[in-house]
Formats: sequence, C-alpha cells, structure tokens
Amino acid sequence: MTKRFTITVLSLLMGASYLFAQTNTYQELPDPAASSSASAWTAISAAHASWGSTDVRYARHAVPRLKQQNARTLTGWRGERVHAQAVVWTGVELEALNVVFSEFKGPKGNLLPPESLTAGFVRYVMTDELNKDGRGGCGYRKPADFDSLLVADAIDTRLASMPVPARSVRPLWVECRIPHDAMPGTYKGVLTIKDGSLKIQKLELSVNVLPRLLPAPSEWAYHLDLWQNPYAVARYNNLPLWSDEHLEAMRPLTRMLADAGQKVITATIINRPWDGQTEDPFGSMVTWMKRADGSWAFDYTIFDRWVEFMRGMGITGQINCYSMVPWKLSFQYYDQATNTLKETKTEPGEPAYEEMWTAMLTDFARHLKAKGWFDITTIAMDERPMEVMRKTLKVIRKADPDFKVSMAGNYHAEIEAELYDYCIAIGQEFPEEVRLRRAAERKPTTYYTCCTEAHPNTFTFSDPAEATWISFYSAKAHLDGYLRWAYNSWPARPLLDSRFRAWAAGDTYLVYPDARSSIRFERLIEGIQAHEKIRILRQEFTDKGNNAGLRKLDTLLAPFKLGALPETSAAAMVKKAEDALNSL
Repeated sequence: MTKRFTITVLSLLMGASYLFAQTNTYQELPDPAASSSASAWTAISAAHASWGSTDVRYARHAVPRLKQQNARTLTGWRGERVHAQAVVWTGVELEALNVVFSEFKGPKGNLLPPESLTAGFVRYVMTDELNKDGRGGCGYRKPADFDSLLVADAIDTRLASMPVPARSVRPLWVECRIPHDAMPGTYKGVLTIKDGSLKIQKLELSVNVLPRLLPAPSEWAYHLDLWQNPYAVARYNNLPLWSDEHLEAMRPLTRMLADAGQKVITATIINRPWDGQTEDPFGSMVTWMKRADGSWAFDYTIFDRWVEFMRGMGITGQINCYSMVPWKLSFQYYDQATNTLKETKTEPGEPAYEEMWTAMLTDFARHLKAKGWFDITTIAMDERPMEVMRKTLKVIRKADPDFKVSMAGNYHAEIEAELYDYCIAIGQEFPEEVRLRRAAERKPTTYYTCCTEAHPNTFTFSDPAEATWISFYSAKAHLDGYLRWAYNSWPARPLLDSRFRAWAAGDTYLVYPDARSSIRFERLIEGIQAHEKIRILRQEFTDKGNNAGLRKLDTLLAPFKLGALPETSAAAMVKKAEDALNSL
C-alpha cells in the first residue's frame, strides 16, 4: 500500500470538523406545561426539600406530591452503586442551590470515603410520547408533529451549584459507591441542602452495607453491548474526526461506559452501514482502496486507533465489526485510478460481492491476527433476513473459517450454530436446549429492545424502573445480558431536546454530552448489578446444593414476564425483587 494512498484517503475522511457544541452550563427549554400548575404555587412561599423516589420523574412546573421524608436508607452489597433522589421545590428564587455531605460514620468508627458519595442536579429535556397507535416508538414524523413535554432525565455532576427559579422544582440524584473493602454495617450521615450558605433542609441518609461482595465492573459476566457513536462526539464538540482532541473528548464518556460493565467495542468496517438513520452517520474505520490493476488494498489506521483507545479505557471483551450487509447494499472505496471516492452496489450471492469481501476478510483476518485481536473480533450484522445471512456466512467461511460472527435480530434455528454472539429481539425465545448448549460453549446469548417495544424501554419518558426491569427479565430467562443500539447517537441538541425524527424520544441515546449520566442509565446499571448478584448467588447455591436458595431466586424472578407491563408497576416489581435479593 502506498504512502500516497494513506495520506490522500485519511485527508478525505478526517478533514471535516463539525459545527455545533454547547457549553458546560446551559439553560433548559421553557416548560410547555408551566401554566397548568400556577395556582398550586401560591401557598409555597419558601424553599423546601424532601427525599423522593428514584422511580419518579418529578415535573419542573408542578409542586411535587410528596409527604415530607427526612430520612432514607439504602442497602447494597460491598462494591455496589446505590441511589436516592431528593427533591427541592421553591416559591422563591434560589441563587446557588448546593449540597454538602457530612461524614458517614459506620461500625467501629469506620467512615465511608468522601469520594464514595456524590450528588448531581437532575436536568430537564424535551420529550414526546409513544406514537399515537400505542404500538411503540417507531416511525418517521415531522418536528411539527412532535408532542412537547419537559421531563427530568440528565444528571449533571459538573456544577457545584445552580440557580433555581421561583415556582419550580429541581431534583438531586444521590449516589453511593460502596467501597469493596467497606466493613459491613450501617453508615449514617446527613445531606445539607443549601442556597449558598443558607440552609434549606437537612436530610438523613443511612447506607446499609451487606457482607456480600459485588466484583468490579470489569469482572462482571454480564454481556453489555451499548453501541458507541464516536462521530456524534466529533460533531457535537466541533473536533476533527480521530484527532487527539476527539479521543480526549471521548475519554470520560467511555470511562462511564466501561464503569457500567460494557464488553463490546462498536467498530464500522464500511461507510454508513445503517445509511443516515442517525444525526451523525457512521463512517468506515477501514479505508478500502481499489488499485489501478483492479486488486484490493486496505488501510486500518483509524480502526487500530479506535480499538486501541477503547481497550485502553478498559473495554476489552469483544470487537463487533459492522457490517457486511448494510441497509443500502452500497460500498464506498477509494479508486486509485481516478483518485476519488466511489461506490459500488452489490449484494450477497453476487460474484462481485464475494470477490470484494473475500479479499477484505482475508486481509482483515491477517491484520487482526498480527494485532492479537482475531479471537475477540466478530463480523457483525443486525436485523438481516436468514437467506441473506446464509449467503454472507458462506463468504466469511471462505475467507477464514475461524472468524466469529455476531447477529442481532430474529431467532433462526437454521443458522444459530454458526453465530458466536446471538442477540434476539425481546419477545422471542431461545429453545432451552439451544440456550444450554450455547452456555456450555461460552457463546454470548442475549436480547435487545428497540423503538418497537412500548414497554419495557429506555425512552426519556419511560418509567425509570423499566431500565432496571430489563435485566431482571434477562436473569429470569437465563440470558447473558442485553443490547441497546444507541449509547450516544445524539440528536442535534441532546442536552435540550431528546426528540428525533424517526423514533420516540431518547431512543438514540442513553447518556448526555460531557459524560453527563441519566436517570435511565443509572437505573439500567442497577439492573445489571442485580443480574450479576443473581448469577453469583445461583452459582453459590448450585455449588452448595442449596435448592431452597435457588427456589427463592426463581420466586423473586417469576413476576418478570412479557406483557406484565404497564398494567403491573415496573417500580413495584423491581422494588420487591431487590428487597428479596438483598435478603439472601
């Protein structure tokens, strides 16, 4: 491969920088429902604070329906993250709402380290609702047809204080990361909520640390696959793709993902595998060149840079490479003869497709083996028909029979055995004998939700507990984990407006720019932790022949059935299951 090829193509791919970024502080959009609760504020002449519920998205405009609660207890294993939500509502303007933690004293004079406790301001973002037919959140709409509802979702820990307008609400998200070496017992402390130096309310918090140990996220068996979009980070922060500055902007976002137990690196080996369905289309991390003599050559500079960065951030389990079967079956390459980028259209089963992909995969396998990544790499596809998959698998096996393949889509018994990582849509099931065989073969076997499902889901208007429910369901089904297609495919203004032209609001992202978490993401992590705790207990009870313990696990998981939501409260189901789990 010539030096000229590398320089020319990388300049074409990296030359653009994007045009939109927001500052660390920002003003939320006006609340369309603000006038509906004006009369209720007339009796509120001061600022108030109380413990609330992590199951509730408290409206910004409405006086919260809360019975004053000044004490709260959180319970967790050593190594677990536990959460609470406080709510501040005020009839007068607050200049600098802030939170101060006291020492948290436990047994024998032990203290929780100050860094184990954090509080973040819950921020409001515009959302809509499910499509009017009630069947989910899929379907293109014009912005003029969006519903408008301001909801609490983003969690901002970047601010030491923030102003709060009169006649408004500001929730506070409180997290305790219980140290792995914490002495079991109850630790007690106080959150003092203040406006500047003026005290508003003291809220007592107890953290009940159980003796059991949850390993570090890097050691969790849970197969978490949230697809990353580095192109959105470049656009949002107005940075050249793949520059040092771009990867530096990715660093805190990726650290947060690794800290949730992420196993998979999302890599793209062709341009626009999903066409332009997101605000920021995915480009190719592999540059394809057709030489003047008609042969193929490939440059992996960007792919290597991305994988090395992600592995350096602690995401080391798997590299999923998309996609041999893009939505438009159009493949971009650099044409050496004309010094331009061109596209060719071909599909599985055609000679041109087989010739092109055999050349690529043969060379790709060579490169991956040289890097030591072949065994953790899969050729990945999503939602492709079975006959197309069969033809594609034939090409993969011709190039290198040892390539691993992953697929997210419908269950197909005919090709299941050929798939290493198989993720099926919620509502479908793996036959029991297939699931057991795959477990024995140590093949990841998971499920996903997308825009189709009304419940459970992780939209910005979804019941927060549904994000936790998702992993209790996977534990009940004895699956290895969960896939969601969008960790950070941000719309144009993600801090302000989560709505998107094609799907229900929030479908395209779980976290916000500058590594701001969300209620949805934190509740998702709670479910992942519960799944891991169940896995640990199942193994322990099985090893010790504790059939009574195994029956208790089955009992606490029994209510997590498809169709139970929304008639049955996800919050009630999760709370009951978490209490039962912590009692074992």
